[in-house]
Amino acid sequence: MTLENSMRRLIFVLALGLAAALNAQGGLAADGARPLLSPSELASVMADQKPLILDIRSNKAYRSGHIRGAVHGPYRLFRGPRANPGRLRSDAEWTAAFRALGLRKDRPIVIVHRGASASDFGAAARVYWTLKSTGFRSLSILNGGIAAWREADLPLSLDPVAPQPSAVTATLENTWLATAADVAAIIDGRAEATLLDARPGGFWSGEQKHAAAARAGTLPQAGYFTHSNWFFGGAAIVDTAAARDLAEENGYAEAGPIVSFCNTGHWAATNWFALSELAGLPNVRLYPESMVGWTHLATNPVVKGGS
Repeated sequence: MTLENSMRRLIFVLALGLAAALNAQGGLAADGARPLLSPSELASVMADQKPLILDIRSNKAYRSGHIRGAVHGPYRLFRGPRANPGRLRSDAEWTAAFRALGLRKDRPIVIVHRGASASDFGAAARVYWTLKSTGFRSLSILNGGIAAWREADLPLSLDPVAPQPSAVTATLENTWLATAADVAAIIDGRAEATLLDARPGGFWSGEQKHAAAARAGTLPQAGYFTHSNWFFGGAAIVDTAAARDLAEENGYAEAGPIVSFCNTGHWAATNWFALSELAGLPNVRLYPESMVGWTHLATNPVVKGGS
């Protein structure tokens, strides 16, 4: 092992130790140290810590039953247009949307999704990434979503919730963001990072294509780790210990910077969340527009994975 890799491993181990200490806390830490909450954990902190519960499901699903007090902020609010769903909104648009939802940076936020599948988790992870990238720090995802809440036989409400508007301001940070220019620099050798494709194998190999993508294939030099690898059956993502093990087993603990991508930044958000928030790896970024945005420019290179 080289000195550089030894130092990377030492930093990784120290980061894991810090993450473990923070996750051992019983409540929702102000610095967002509880990225995942089980239904029982959420139920236990609702009364005293009063997190804002953000239900990102559809209007119909929300009306059919939601956690009492949950604010409805459907996933579409966090997505771009149909032609490029991964495209980011402007700071002004984020600010208006978050104010209307009543989001505050001094109040913990728990994101609730359907919990229908491993693919569905990407919605919660993308919302988590968006909020963290716009300055929110005390963030959690209800692991297993509303399906796990129902399975735990916890109560649901039919009463709609009118958010109390806030005065929050959202400004996108670039700490966890990779742009098309960043990706081009990596491909051209002007920057170093591991490009990691989160899609099912057919997309990586070029046998499948997203409807909004101009071409099939993947980024040159990209590695492949499908988002579903973080789920051992069911819709609940693995815990921090298992995420660390998977990261180490696949060489990501010593890989240096990582850029996660997919078709529209949905599945890629799961890889980002697992590597950054659960495994505790530093310098993991998300390319939001991913292959749909990349292929819209004809001069951007695309290859078939594994060829």
